[in-house]
Amino acid sequence: MDDMPRITELAGMIDHSLLHPTMTDEEIAAGCSLAKRYAVATACVKPYAIGLARSVLEGSGVGICAVIAFPHGNSTTAMKAREAEEAVLSGAAEIDMVVNIGRVLGGDWDYVSAEIGAVNSAVTGHHALLKVIFENDYLEDAHIVRLCEVCAERNVAFVKTSTGYGFVKQPNGMYAYKGATDHHLRLMRAHCPARLAIKAAGGVRTLDDLLRVRRLGVSRIGATATESILGEARMRGFPT
Repeated sequence: MDDMPRITELAGMIDHSLLHPTMTDEEIAAGCSLAKRYAVATACVKPYAIGLARSVLEGSGVGICAVIAFPHGNSTTAMKAREAEEAVLSGAAEIDMVVNIGRVLGGDWDYVSAEIGAVNSAVTGHHALLKVIFENDYLEDAHIVRLCEVCAERNVAFVKTSTGYGFVKQPNGMYAYKGATDHHLRLMRAHCPARLAIKAAGGVRTLDDLLRVRRLGVSRIGATATESILGEARMRGFPT
């Protein structure tokens, strides 16, 4: 793989994340304008903001990605499927859906598989694509491997490491998350067929972070540091 990809290629790997719960509509609109300016893959927004994103991004070639059952994945299967379908009908071309983490940890793989299948059918039925968020910080390797297998069986487009909000209580009582670790990315790539793409989210903040996960087989990242990442690529002389 070329060590110095084009900036347009790097931009095409980025879902510019606009998901913090405190973001105002004005901030979301500004973020969509930034996504448009840098020609990234998508602006990733909360479902209610799809219309706002569409108004800013119209004609730009930047897609809209909407999150479903975000960030904890606790909605019923029917609610997830309906939310995903409504998001697609409202203008989202891509959907990032959080699995039912408790059912994953409990080993209820029939439920998990049926839910992923139902949401994927709702999304692909309207010519959009689904990314399934695992929230790896909560999981053991065996859970991640089985989720990769289920997503392959259900023919989803992407598997995704994290929401960026999966904070785990630490021994000192504080909450933190690791996000997209090299170990988990290698594990996911090893257990996904080549057609099943990987999105890294959580902790990909610099150009070197992006280049590192790209070398590990990642096709897409979720990032809030888009401007900094692509600005650094320009400063370092990456071809346009």
